Amino acid sequence: MGNFRDWPWPLQAIVYVALAFVIVAAGFYVPGSPVQSVRNDLQSAQAQLKPLEQEVAKLRLYKQRRAELQSDMDALQKQLATLQTIVPEDKQTDQFILMVQRAAMSSGVLIRKITAKPVAAQQYYSQMPFEIQADGPYYGVLDFFSQLGRLSRIINVGDLKLSGMKGKGQSPTQFRMTPGTSVTGTFTITTFFTQGAQEQAPAKKRPVAGRR
Repeated sequence: MGNFRDWPWPLQAIVYVALAFVIVAAGFYVPGSPVQSVRNDLQSAQAQLKPLEQEVAKLRLYKQRRAELQSDMDALQKQLATLQTIVPEDKQTDQFILMVQRAAMSSGVLIRKITAKPVAAQQYYSQMPFEIQADGPYYGVLDFFSQLGRLSRIINVGDLKLSGMKGKGQSPTQFRMTPGTSVTGTFTITTFFTQGAQEQAPAKKRPVAGRR
């Protein structure tokens, strides 16, 4: 066949390409070759990467779920804050009386007397009633009751005993009436709080020992 260098260059190129292919193939499949070692390391890394990708996908799901739970917790905290304003844990008697006094003054109603009545403990809350004696213009009294319904705390009005004035400048009470006053009387307003309700309610259910 003669000297290899004397072969036509296309034939030499084919031989070089075939030789390179054999060398590369030998590097891939011959045990202990650097290429085979790198290939084994790559396969091992890919095998380790798959469970890691699965763990990352789970963590992403947990992260999304955590964000949803945090959003729900924030909404519940806001609801709790609103409920604690409507039905606070403590009596907050002074603040409550001031709220009622402001509502009365803005309606032109004069509160003559406020008498605290005994607190009634229920299973989950306690009732805190007050007997109020007041007077004022008829529409002012109506506006006063309307304002009580719009206050931040829950307020129930009961035992309503109102009467009109007997005559001009005359009053069925010992108080001097302001001009425009046409209605006077008493009623009970009741608000609520939660502190101590669960402890006080079972105490009321304890049986009383009978006489022997």
